[in-house]
Amino acid sequence: MAGKLLIIGFGPGSVDHMTKRAREAIEESDVIIGYKTYIELVRDLIVGKEIISTGMTEEVSRAQAAVKWAERGKTVAVISSGDAGLYGMAGLVYEVLIEKGWTKDDPIEVEVIPGISALHSCAALLGAPVMHDACTISLSDHLTPWELIEKRLEAAAEADFVIALYNPKSGRRTRQIVEAQRILLRHRAPTTPVGLVKSAYRERQHIVLTDLAHMLDHEIGMLTTVIIGNSTTFVHDGLMITPRGYQRKYHLTAAVQPLKPHERLRKEAEPWALEQMEPQATGDVEVKRAAGSNNRTSLALAGIPPFPDETQQTGARPTSMVGSSAAAGQTAVERPVEHIARQQAKEAAEDALAALENRKRRKAETVLFEAAVSPGVANKQFTAEQLLVLAETAGPDGKLTYTPDHYIKIERVTDDPNGLVAKLAAAGLMVTPVGDVLMVKACDFCDGEKKDAIPYAEELARRLGGLALPKELKLGINGCGMACYGAVREDIGLVYRKGKFDLFLGGKTVGRNAHPGQLVAEGLPPEEIVAIITDMIEQYKEHAYPNERFHKFFSRVKQVGRFRHEEVKAAAMVETAACGD
Repeated sequence: MAGKLLIIGFGPGSVDHMTKRAREAIEESDVIIGYKTYIELVRDLIVGKEIISTGMTEEVSRAQAAVKWAERGKTVAVISSGDAGLYGMAGLVYEVLIEKGWTKDDPIEVEVIPGISALHSCAALLGAPVMHDACTISLSDHLTPWELIEKRLEAAAEADFVIALYNPKSGRRTRQIVEAQRILLRHRAPTTPVGLVKSAYRERQHIVLTDLAHMLDHEIGMLTTVIIGNSTTFVHDGLMITPRGYQRKYHLTAAVQPLKPHERLRKEAEPWALEQMEPQATGDVEVKRAAGSNNRTSLALAGIPPFPDETQQTGARPTSMVGSSAAAGQTAVERPVEHIARQQAKEAAEDALAALENRKRRKAETVLFEAAVSPGVANKQFTAEQLLVLAETAGPDGKLTYTPDHYIKIERVTDDPNGLVAKLAAAGLMVTPVGDVLMVKACDFCDGEKKDAIPYAEELARRLGGLALPKELKLGINGCGMACYGAVREDIGLVYRKGKFDLFLGGKTVGRNAHPGQLVAEGLPPEEIVAIITDMIEQYKEHAYPNERFHKFFSRVKQVGRFRHEEVKAAAMVETAACGD
């Protein structure tokens, strides 16, 4: 049975502003996947459904989980506030699907359901600031290089766009909004109106109307959308308004317009249009002045006041326009021509710099190399030579971190990660990935004296060590009943006793509610243990939610492999074992 992916933008958060189709899509879904805050905003609509919620930076996990559930035949709703196609989940879900070879002819159906974006909901609260050309720019540089964001800010500011800034500031990212203001002030008057809207149409909605010079005097955070006006935006009675340009053709207070409807699209009524601009050589001031004079004549013949120069922008004109024009005396045509020349020169310089940077990048693509390094599964003793190799591999700028999990973590920037792994392996060191992977955490088997369980530990490490999982999972293995390395407290614990294995599931090593795993089986045959553990790990990998720890997964699904979870269970009577068992 084919599943379905519904990628839903539910608007600013108020049910009143959610589209009918968004509500229907949520209602028809079997599984709801979203950021925790978004889940809470639609909590009343998702009662009784399978809910998967994760935190910030878990977007890829959410997209992968959505595709996985759809592959199982489920109808999955991936929810975003605002519009799912504007900094939402739509693009990422498509990317994950494409990586798996998906096409529109495949059984999994995808529907993107639009919602009211933050740009439009915040604009509605401010008045009408987005009546003319506008753009959105995210100031988050977690995924986009800051240099690129700077270029976009420069271009948008110079082109006189109304600009909406998303993700303007967070607890860690505080400089970006300061830099954005600095860039904008190079192109906009300090008095340019700015609207700050936090949590539009939600309980904690807060609106501030300020200007570009003073915007940083007010609270700005991740839930704030910043809307910056263009050179014509003005404030009236607490409302932020950007004119559409009707005053170029119409008299807004006149009952009878100077141009009749059939005259309003004629060429002479639009001297500023591209077709009316003759090709001109850059720097030909006389030609430009003549063109400007002709345009003013055309405007006069049409009965329309000419577009004002800076010296005319006084009186009833909004103060935000003062200082935003070119030098006094320039016409509306002169400004674009000079601007085009400057822009072309700037673009040529930027292209040259970009080409140089690309050559540098191709020459040396660097990555952050992170790995767990140990002498082996059972061996806990580094040799002096191995420590020297480890130090050389880390280099002067790298970092070596001791961990309580029987390995040293190495971190360094390199353009040859494979070469580093080979160097460490040649020294007899075991190298495995770190992060949300399976980590085999075995004891030292009494310095190898109790060696019967070592082959099984090494086989499990070979098969499963470093396997990517929804969350980091530790497989503890102890070689005798003393379990002195604490395998019973790990996510999965194996204790070798009397020639067989005891199995513990769902331990939790940290927190005030830390607890050992449940003893779910005793006396498991050693020849079956690799298959038993592999089966459980595959189930966890396939069915766990993103970021869901094994003990929570075990509690939720109630059974892993053939082993059932017990909510309340008396303490198990485990035979006391002496060292030497």
